[in-house]
This record gives sequence, C-alpha cells and structure tokens, in this order.
Amino acid sequence: MRRIALLTVHTCPLLQPGSGWSGGMNVYVDELARALAREDVRVDIFTRRHSSQVPDTVTVDRGVVLHHIEAGPPREVDPQRSLRYMDTFIERVIGQLRFLPDVSLIHSHYWLSGWAGLRIRSATGLPQVHSFHTLGRVKDRERLPGTTPTHLSRLATEEEVIAGVDRIIASTDAEKTDLIGDYGAERSKISVAPPGVDHDLFTPGLKRSARLRMGWPDVPTVLFVGRIQSLKGPDVALESFARVVEMVEGARLVMVGSPSGADGRRDLAELHRLVKERDLVDRVTFAEPVPHAQMGDVYRASDVVVVPSRSESFGLVAAEAQASGVPVVAANTGGLAHVVPEGSGGVLVDGWDPDNWASAVGSVLTDSGLARRLAASGPQLAEGFSWETAVERILEIYQDVA
Repeated sequence: MRRIALLTVHTCPLLQPGSGWSGGMNVYVDELARALAREDVRVDIFTRRHSSQVPDTVTVDRGVVLHHIEAGPPREVDPQRSLRYMDTFIERVIGQLRFLPDVSLIHSHYWLSGWAGLRIRSATGLPQVHSFHTLGRVKDRERLPGTTPTHLSRLATEEEVIAGVDRIIASTDAEKTDLIGDYGAERSKISVAPPGVDHDLFTPGLKRSARLRMGWPDVPTVLFVGRIQSLKGPDVALESFARVVEMVEGARLVMVGSPSGADGRRDLAELHRLVKERDLVDRVTFAEPVPHAQMGDVYRASDVVVVPSRSESFGLVAAEAQASGVPVVAANTGGLAHVVPEGSGGVLVDGWDPDNWASAVGSVLTDSGLARRLAASGPQLAEGFSWETAVERILEIYQDVA
C-alpha cells in the first residue's frame, strides 16, 4: 500500500472544527492522513474549494498533500446543495488521479463523498472504502420535534453507497449495528476500527494553570464542546445547568462552538433566550471554537465535560476529555457508550431529561472522591484510542480490500 486518496467533499480538514460544517470528521481525516504518512503511505486528500484565498494544493505534512478542487462557488456550502457541483468535482478528481498512477485505493468520508467515490471508483477501477461518520436514519431516530429531518436524497444516497462500496469502516460496534439494522448492510462488508486520540495534545495537567492560560475564573466549571445544533444536545447542557446552579455555588457553564446545520442559528438564538429567561447571563459563557492544538487546555480548565449528543458514531470530545484527565458525563447512546463505559472516566445518562443530567453533573462537582476516580481512570481508558493502533487496523482493512 504505497498511496491512497481520501475524499472529503463538503469540508476541508484544515478548517476550524466546531464551526460551519466542520467537526470531528475534520479532525479524523487530518489525523488519519498524518498517521498513514508516518507508516510511509502517501496520502492525497481531495476536497471542494471553500475559498478563493486557498491554494490549489497544500502540503499538510511529509507525505500528505491536500487538493482544493474547483467545483461551484469558492465558499462553504450546505452538503445537500453541494450535490449540484458533484459532476464537476468528480470529473476533476478523476483527471488528477490519472497523474497519480500509484494510488491503490479510495477512502471516502460522509455520505456526499461516498456518492462521489462510487463514480470515481467506476471510472478508475480503484476499490473504495467508506466511513459515514453520521447516518441520516440514526439522526432522525432522536430528532427533536420541529427540527429539519434528513433529506430523502441523502437517505437514498446512503443506501446506494452501502450497496456499492467494497468496505465500510464503522467506528464502533454500535455503528455497525445501526448499519445492519437501519440499512440492511451486509455484515461481512463492515469492519470496525475506532479512531484515535492525539496523546501528545491531550494529557492530564494542572487545572489552575490551564485556567490561568485560558483566562478563566477559578470556579466549578462545566464544559460543552460542539457545533451548536440540536443533534449535539446544547439545549440539554443548558437546561441541566440551570438546575446545577441550585446545587453548586458559583458554578459556570462554558459552551464552545458555533452554529451549524439548517437550524443552527435558530438553535443558538434559543439558547441565548433561555440564558436570559433562566437568569444565567453571568453564569454562561458562549465561546468561539478553539484551534484543535489548544483544546487540551480547554478541557483541563474544566471540572466536567458534558456530551449530551442525541447521536454519535464515536464521541471524540469525550475521548479527548478523558485523555486530558477530566470527568465526562455523556449520553448513553451510540459510540459514546463504547468511549465512556460506566464508571470509567465518566458517567452515562439514559435519555435527555435535564433533571437526570443535572443530577449526574452535580454528583461529579460535589463528590470529590468520585471526581478523582473518574479523572484518574479516564487517561488509562483513553490509551486504548491511539492513532498508532487505529492506523494499524485501517491498513489491515485497506490491504484486505486492495
């Protein structure tokens, strides 16, 4: 395996996670490419040009080259709308691949890239591996009333990708179960390979020092990290915190992220309305996304990280927080149940009732013995999620498919 092509059509892996359409998948693609390069596999990443200011190609690292493909307007576009530019994107990627004869395989990411990958696969004869990262039917299962459902064209495309690719990489057994149960995917076509965590960035450290670097007050701090959209549960984080302030004197909530998705701006406006309605203006801070290299201090400056997502194929925020030695309170759903086994590094909460979440968060903030045990076990647990282990498994899958 000398060279592979990674497809991530709708978002560039170098964009800031936590804003726009950028999230954990951006971190995944970037880290995977670098880890493959360390194993002497050359990587070419193809993404749609999102700005007129970015160059055609960027050398991300030794052995990793990012290609910005001109297809549609040079700005971020909703993945659904990006479909209209796919013919141009596909044609130009195929043209570039003709100059890269040693590419052995395509690894596409997200449903839109999977659809593009199928057509590139057909034209080039290259085998295709695919990672979904999120699944439309799984998202709709826990979708809040009044929020935008998954477009039917995405659901149909996901079915087409599942049927047409050579292999699907699921992050956890829970995602594999969803693929089989919700989409009828062939069990033999799915391989499980959990992502990794950068253990150079995410390590335990002194809370007070991290707070000084961040400029945060030295008070009990609850942290939410993620794009502001209902799927990530920011409403649960806020509603439960409104109850936590009655249990913990001086408690503070920091929400790091920007609006995303069709309803993101509406969701953010609703959060601001709730802050005023609950008289929490002095207790809640909305912060812009932080560069990934600085996220270790963000985690270490907090006392507990809440991850109330309604759907997660893995749960990178939970894994990074645990690696940083910070207790996690997470939803007992999807990949989060794999990342945060009960009592090891965090607490799992069934459902999204704010009272139950407040009870779990409050217990971590008020029970110092529990907090110490969770903080100590988190890094040990997170050691199981390394990019060295992840890329070894992914290379096995690549070799098998190729």
